[in-house]
Amino acid sequence: MTWGEGVLAAVGWGGAGLLLTAYAMASTERIPAGGRAFQLLNLFGAAALTVNSGYHRAWPSALLNTAWIAIGLAALTRRTPRVP
Repeated sequence: MTWGEGVLAAVGWGGAGLLLTAYAMASTERIPAGGRAFQLLNLFGAAALTVNSGYHRAWPSALLNTAWIAIGLAALTRRTPRVP
């Protein structure tokens, strides 16, 4: 395994860890499932997995994670600011 392949593997594992963390934290009600933290964890996790999947030419996974990114971005941009 080359240095670059090792980095891409680490990126993939990190992305998987972020997605699992988001799911576990929302499932145990440590963060709200629709909250900003959940969306950001999913967004960065999906981005990392997209990079890894694209490198390995796992196109179904890359496309799924690209859609996951789009959903996360849409959820984050549609949020209305809280008024105190």
